[in-house]
Amino acid sequence: MKNILAAKPSITEREIDYVNDAIRNGWGENCYNYIYRFQDAFKSYLTAPFAMATSSCTGALHIAFAAIGLKPGDEIIVPDITWIASVSPIVQLGATPVFVDVESDSWCIDPKKIEAAITPKTKAILAVHIYGNLADMDSIMAIAKKYNLYVVEDAAEAIGSEYKGQKAGSIGDFGVFSFHGTKTITTGEGGMLVSNNQVLFGQASIIADHGRDPKVPKLFWCEQVGLKYKMSNIQAAIGLAQIERVEELIKHKRWVFKQYQTAIGHLGIHMNPEPADCINSYWMPTLLLPRHCSGEQRDKFISSLIEKGIQARPFFYPISSFPMFTSIDSNEVSFGVGKRGINLPSYFEMTEFDIEYVVTHVTSLLGQLTPPLKLGSNPL
Repeated sequence: MKNILAAKPSITEREIDYVNDAIRNGWGENCYNYIYRFQDAFKSYLTAPFAMATSSCTGALHIAFAAIGLKPGDEIIVPDITWIASVSPIVQLGATPVFVDVESDSWCIDPKKIEAAITPKTKAILAVHIYGNLADMDSIMAIAKKYNLYVVEDAAEAIGSEYKGQKAGSIGDFGVFSFHGTKTITTGEGGMLVSNNQVLFGQASIIADHGRDPKVPKLFWCEQVGLKYKMSNIQAAIGLAQIERVEELIKHKRWVFKQYQTAIGHLGIHMNPEPADCINSYWMPTLLLPRHCSGEQRDKFISSLIEKGIQARPFFYPISSFPMFTSIDSNEVSFGVGKRGINLPSYFEMTEFDIEYVVTHVTSLLGQLTPPLKLGSNPL
């Protein structure tokens, strides 16, 4: 029986060579060399003027929210369906996440629901490009401008996705990325904070260095309480090699998705969208079971795939459904896709034979659904 993982990194001799060099030579005056090179390469790829490598995407979000001055009593409007890391730093800073529903086609935050959720306490909007899909950034930026709000893009899962010619994560006041071992490019663990705003990024840089201001020359002097989420030079060596290969990695991600889409996209199910003016990097090929399916049916579907050695994963849960929050059942799209979504395996080493193996079993299970799928039906 095959063992097809949900995701895994692509590591070549380039990554190994860079890491060996960092281990041998990346100390003393060279201790930040790969960090600087990685940040510069990332800025160039994203066409963003400022970038900071971090130990995690969660840390990058924490720095971003602290830099905009988020404090107890403030609110940030967030999509109800995302990974918990999008929301945890908000709570850690004492602010309140306000959960709104997502769009039925993109599974990203619904701009129509954002404006209705704005109050005098609202500080920012968090746009999450879930699974590589793209939020409606034109509408989000227009709302933010109207109400004088910050916009933070959580592009943890969307490196390589493009919104109308702009890379995901490069549009808002801050953008964040994840380099977890499951992501398209990896440093094992790690993240990146990017910005187009020099003032905000300057404040973020002070916060990220324990509150030390480079304009104040006194050694070990701190101007404010800060944080530390610095990426190691060794991790950055892996990251540099990965960002130098990013186009081939994304190209293969897109190839894997297209194979799935060709094989099962016509079977009355909804998969990751790609609007005509956007490019989806398809971090996770995701299918949505029909509306009549329950969460229990979805879980059995996944269990059956796992029994065949196919490590499929469930869609994220609505964050408001977790016990530390108050469930917002009126966010019907979030609760619907949360119980019917399935992530299929996708990684650089997947072959046509691997994909055919997954497709064979997915197609068989779709054929067993009751009532059966209807071609041309609306799966949303």
